[in-house]
Amino acid sequence: MDWQAAIRDAWDEDWVRYLLLPGLIALALAIAGWRAERRRKLRSDPDAVPLLPWRDISFWSSFAALFLLGAAFKVWLAG
Repeated sequence: MDWQAAIRDAWDEDWVRYLLLPGLIALALAIAGWRAERRRKLRSDPDAVPLLPWRDISFWSSFAALFLLGAAFKVWLAG
């Protein structure tokens, strides 16, 4: 079996385009938000107001990532 063709065909699936890729982007945003919030907690003045609400961004992107990746996994298993 041609593995390159299999990968190329997988990118044409709707569940990859609409569930997996947005889920991975939301996961990356959740990790970035977690790191920014952790950096805020470790600085000398943790009560200073950050530019963005990283705690909320991290929470909601984690929720979206779990939802989208769970749905992608379910569709992938249904195959």
